[in-house]
Amino acid sequence: MKLVEPIIAFQSELQQIRRDLHAHPELCYEEVRTSDVVAAKLAEWGIPVVRGLGLTGVVGIIKNGTSERAIGLRADMDALPMQEINTFAHASRHPGKMHACGHDGHTAMLLGAAHHLAQQRDFDGTVYLIFQPAEEGGAGARRMIEDGLFERFPMEAVYGMHNWPGMPAGAFGVCEGPMMASSNEFHVTIRGKGAHAAQPHKGIDPIMVAVQIAQAWQTIITRNKSPLDTAVLSITQIHAGSATNVIPDDAKMVGTVRTFTTGVLDLVEQRMRVLAENIAAGFDAEVDFAFKRNYPPLVNHAKETQFAVEVMKAVAGADKVDSQVEPTMGAEDFAFFLQEKPGCYIFLGNGDGDHRDGGHGLGPCVLHNGSYDFNDNLLPIGASFWVRLAETALPLAR
Repeated sequence: MKLVEPIIAFQSELQQIRRDLHAHPELCYEEVRTSDVVAAKLAEWGIPVVRGLGLTGVVGIIKNGTSERAIGLRADMDALPMQEINTFAHASRHPGKMHACGHDGHTAMLLGAAHHLAQQRDFDGTVYLIFQPAEEGGAGARRMIEDGLFERFPMEAVYGMHNWPGMPAGAFGVCEGPMMASSNEFHVTIRGKGAHAAQPHKGIDPIMVAVQIAQAWQTIITRNKSPLDTAVLSITQIHAGSATNVIPDDAKMVGTVRTFTTGVLDLVEQRMRVLAENIAAGFDAEVDFAFKRNYPPLVNHAKETQFAVEVMKAVAGADKVDSQVEPTMGAEDFAFFLQEKPGCYIFLGNGDGDHRDGGHGLGPCVLHNGSYDFNDNLLPIGASFWVRLAETALPLAR
């Protein structure tokens, strides 16, 4: 590891910041205290701050030299609506809210980079520090874009980073092209005709229609799309009925669809609708089909990914960089940024949970789990990566 020495010395303060944020989690678009902490730290270090993009977003601006070139570095700030089962000193103080995805660590790492870049300014150009709200389902990235992020802060590329449990602590992973899937949801209501369970011929059973639709939908994955394309269609809820001897009037199905390309998503959505409507019609039932596209696929740009890989190698060593990491079917709203600007999103290994202090829960240290905690040993690694990426992308004339 070739970390930035002043950042190593600053690790204890970064840990204090991170653990303070962990103890005070805020949900999407509620990150008032978090954005206050971020803005106060940036101002303390002499960094100009703009607030209000995406409601609770914060943008820090570090300029040096005469170059008009600029890049953006992004960290997400929001927590999840779930209960933490850890009992260590920095566990969540707000029941039903928890930093179970490491956004507290992402914020602290970018603050660490901000502190060093503001002090040393060993680059020529502008580094925009993007502290984004509402990644967890609120599409905060899109909201910041709609509020003029890229018009007010013109940048040639944007970069994001996420800790990744299960990957060795301090190792990096990335790949060109699709790295995370689109996230989409469907809500379907089958409208039949209620009847006595002993006289099903007098009704139209929406449950049987739902079963037929559910079975047919899986043929989209196995028979309609190319076997070389990736897609997951998961029915996660089926709700119908209220009594054992009553055929209900309607049945509801809810679930998600994930793909790596918009073309495959178009196919899946279209076939789902056609099958649902025609199967329902075949049983003399009606169907209400609603399909919501939440986050698009996250697609890394080739040039920026190759550039990021070289910086990773310079910081961590080539043996700790996987430039062909396996993509995940999870989703990330950084995808909206990559639709607007060239850039790259990377994984930083969080380990297997050995870093956790006493008082952690009995569950695994994986994302969106009540026993999760960010690995503070990553703070100088992630911050050093951000610094070296900025300095390499915007080099001073020597």
